[in-house]
Amino acid sequence: MKNAAASPDAPAESTLPEDASRSAGSAAIGARLRRLSDRIDRDATQVYTTLGIAFEQRWYGPLTHIAHSGPLSVSDIANRLRITHVSVSQAVAALESHGLVESAPDPADGRRRLLALTGAGRALVDRLTPLWAACNTAAMELDHAAGQVVEALDRLEDQLDQVSLFDRIMEKVAPSC
Repeated sequence: MKNAAASPDAPAESTLPEDASRSAGSAAIGARLRRLSDRIDRDATQVYTTLGIAFEQRWYGPLTHIAHSGPLSVSDIANRLRITHVSVSQAVAALESHGLVESAPDPADGRRRLLALTGAGRALVDRLTPLWAACNTAAMELDHAAGQVVEALDRLEDQLDQVSLFDRIMEKVAPSC
């Protein structure tokens, strides 16, 4: 237990609200992951704001995949990032409205649209590359300090790939419902 008397400005430990998610342990895994994601995104947004860069953290995945792989469809990006088509579409719409990416018909399949960086998008990627390297270094340091959390996240994703949380829950409640 921390000694509240160690710092006269620190609130007494008994006045701190209970961390319900932490207290719930494994039962609150989704809440904890959302909270951590929000916290990381908030810090990244603060970095961009402090440096005077108009950039939203949700743009990172689509923008860097287009920058590294060339023109891609929304489905290509969603599959690579393993997130929903809707999430990618929303990020791409914002990137397009900011003039960072543009879409054109896929020459191999006119029904698909391919996204490519604009000149402004390429310039932003070039400007942000050193910052992203610093972010990656900080993330690796954090992962190391926290005991290789990314390895645990890999194992968690692998387990969900084997049996989804939905299936795990239904296995427990189906007989009683």
